[in-house]
Amino acid sequence: MVEIERKFIPSLREGVEIVKMIFFKNLKDYLVREYPGEKNLYYGMLAGAIINELFGIENSDKKFIDFARNNREIISVEFSRIGEQFSDLRILLTDALRIHFLCNYQEGLVEGNEEILSRARDCGILLTERDVPLPKGFMQLVYQVGKSYGLIVPQ
Repeated sequence: MVEIERKFIPSLREGVEIVKMIFFKNLKDYLVREYPGEKNLYYGMLAGAIINELFGIENSDKKFIDFARNNREIISVEFSRIGEQFSDLRILLTDALRIHFLCNYQEGLVEGNEEILSRARDCGILLTERDVPLPKGFMQLVYQVGKSYGLIVPQ
């Protein structure tokens, strides 16, 4: 297991959040094309629910719990399509999921981590042949991709 200095965990988590924002934008655009005729809020909530599913995050707000329950089938279908529909983001998602896992592990939040990675692997999202990213390499990748999306402004 890769050891991460605790002082780097907040920065790495920020990197994971940037990856989630990039994926959110791409996923939402895809959902608008896939399910035309819905309100913009619907697409945002659906994309958020799928991303929460991918990263094993439970939103405790009743509005989001109800939305996820009422849209369970679509969330499951679209979750299973991520690897195929977003093949260009698989490296970024693989690295973000692994860094998310490592940060959770370092903070003692291990429950469900293995399942998150297993599900991502089973759905063709996680690139198992890819090495676990080192923090510096992950942050460089996030910087480059985040900059290309206009999420990171060079200093």
